[in-house]
Amino acid sequence: MPELPEVEVVRRGLENHLKGREIEAVTVLHPRPVRSHPAGPEGFVSDLAGRGVDAVARRGKYLWLVLGDDAMIAHLGMSGQFRVNRPQDPQLRNTRVLFDLDDGTQLRFVDQRMFGGLHVTDLVPTPDGAPGGAGSPDALLPADAAHIARDLLDPALDRRGAVARVRSSGRAVKTILLDQGVVSGIGNIYADEGLWAARLHGLRPGSRLGPRVAARLLEQTAAVMERALAAGGTSFDALYVDADGAAGFFARELAAYGRAGLPCRRCGAPMRVGTIGGRAAGAATRPARGASRARGAHAAEAAEAAAAGACEARPGTLK
Repeated sequence: MPELPEVEVVRRGLENHLKGREIEAVTVLHPRPVRSHPAGPEGFVSDLAGRGVDAVARRGKYLWLVLGDDAMIAHLGMSGQFRVNRPQDPQLRNTRVLFDLDDGTQLRFVDQRMFGGLHVTDLVPTPDGAPGGAGSPDALLPADAAHIARDLLDPALDRRGAVARVRSSGRAVKTILLDQGVVSGIGNIYADEGLWAARLHGLRPGSRLGPRVAARLLEQTAAVMERALAAGGTSFDALYVDADGAAGFFARELAAYGRAGLPCRRCGAPMRVGTIGGRAAGAATRPARGASRARGAHAAEAAEAAAAGACEARPGTLK
């Protein structure tokens, strides 16, 4: 599933093509992607035809086109793509919705598995009065995205509040990272990468993290996503590309996700996969240096660090 860096890459591409444009016509080729639109496919078409695109915005994994007082919100699901083409270009097999623009180009929503969705919804004020998301200066966001927290790349994120939310839960910290009500935009890829970078085991309860450790986890996860964004996101196959059809290259830099059986980039031990809340999680198998000398709670911390690939962890570093 596309996560924050991939959706932000798509947002930036769409902004270049769509901002200031008018949607002249809409064609729904398959009804499933617009299943959440209250008025059905016909209403979706009539609600968008003739509308101008004021901005292309994003919060977490949600993307929306600002259309005056309301918005077309999009979630890419597992395989959704937006592609900008000429109307005469051949359509990809799984093209589901067409948007004809006033500059003669055509925006296409492509979705192989059809877990993604598009619908028009009202814009509502943000509770904190800050901009709703990346790409829009307005303190508004779609009503259907109002339940999700700000993401780690949002300048308006209350970082102390995010740290407190992480530490207030007794759930496994990876599960907490995946909770879009804590911080949004993180999925399996960047949860694993952030945990590895922060030298933390994903099973460790959030309530057992000290404030500095919780803050470090969020900082490291944000840093990983910034690097991924600079590389165009993570592409494993043709299901994730940007609006112009280009793939991202961050997969070659992954340290934990998808690396089962490969040498840990930190210690060289083989990476293994465990399951946390039904999700796979990567970890290294060799104990951390110093773990055998640790005592009491420090021993448990060092063992957790080793399981997460935190091979340079020292007793007392995970306070």
